[in-house]
Amino acid sequence: MKRIETIIPNNKLNLVVSAIEDIGVGGITITDSKGRGKGVRPSLRSLRGTSKQQAEYNSLASVMTIVEDDKVDRIIDAIVGVASTGSSGDGMIFVSRIDYTVDIQTKQKKS
Repeated sequence: MKRIETIIPNNKLNLVVSAIEDIGVGGITITDSKGRGKGVRPSLRSLRGTSKQQAEYNSLASVMTIVEDDKVDRIIDAIVGVASTGSSGDGMIFVSRIDYTVDIQTKQKKS
């Protein structure tokens, strides 16, 4: 099993979730987050609207799912297909190995 975590701009969230669900993945965790990377941070107006300053962080979404190894490449291709604009700040995908999971309700371990 693999954990796929994707950090993307908020405006790509629905597209990414739909792309993952279309592959047949049911369990998805979404977290609102803030961060800085290569992407351009938005300009903000002051309270009076007389000056602008750069936002300290971008508003991002983290999408995480655990899948069987044979689905990883299809999910990555689907995410890149809907989220990539070719610009810096499109996001990142992280893939890591999961040794096992434990269902809290049933207490069953799954490798």
